[in-house]
Amino acid sequence: MQGHENQRGAGEAFGLIVIGDEVLTGSRVDTHFPEIKRLVSERGHTLAWSWLLPDDPGVLTEHLRFSFSRSSPVLVFGGIGATPDDHTRACAAAAAGVSLVRHPEARALIESRFGPDAYPNRVLMADLPEGASLVPNPVNQIPGFSLRGHWFLPGFPQMAWPMARWVLERHFGVASRVLERALEVRGVPESRLIPLMRRLGERFPGLKLFSLPHLGPDAHILIGFRGRQGLDQAVEALRVELEQEGIEHRDTVGGDQRR
Repeated sequence: MQGHENQRGAGEAFGLIVIGDEVLTGSRVDTHFPEIKRLVSERGHTLAWSWLLPDDPGVLTEHLRFSFSRSSPVLVFGGIGATPDDHTRACAAAAAGVSLVRHPEARALIESRFGPDAYPNRVLMADLPEGASLVPNPVNQIPGFSLRGHWFLPGFPQMAWPMARWVLERHFGVASRVLERALEVRGVPESRLIPLMRRLGERFPGLKLFSLPHLGPDAHILIGFRGRQGLDQAVEALRVELEQEGIEHRDTVGGDQRR
């Protein structure tokens, strides 16, 4: 599927898992979320959910087991190294119900990179869940791996983000972009909008209807739709509903926004 145009047009809804006690304790700030959101969005896909998990084998195995049971493609960052606090490889194997085995191609890459110094510790990074495929690492050639629609990558952004781009380009291609259109509503509480939102949600099930209140001196509500097609019709229907209810509204500055 390398470089292909997504034939379904709808794109994929990705999951994101970031693993590391250092993020939860505040020793490091997670930068994967904004970057991966940008990478998937610019290719017409969406980021549907995100988890931040500790370096805890029980927690990791349980969450990965649940994630494996779903159909979403998932990008996973962190914990694939060889130190004792790196549990991701073993937990992925346990969650999938397979053994952790030494991957011959991964072993060869690590041996080529480090020579005799690959042993006894660095070569442990070649111990991967049975059936895993490799994800190339252009920075130091130590690969990540994929298993059951999940791509396991290093925690270091300098390595992980080029690898994530490779995954997206090779396996998912480009889909039509998600657009967003909204009207700005003033002078009513959000609760006043609930009945018309329900009606519009039933009328346009292929779009994501949202309401975003803004508080403070310039209080207003942005109400609108996200989706790939049919936005003009949906927003016009929204406009008609607001006018029938006598609710003040206006177009937002900038019109369509890409998400």
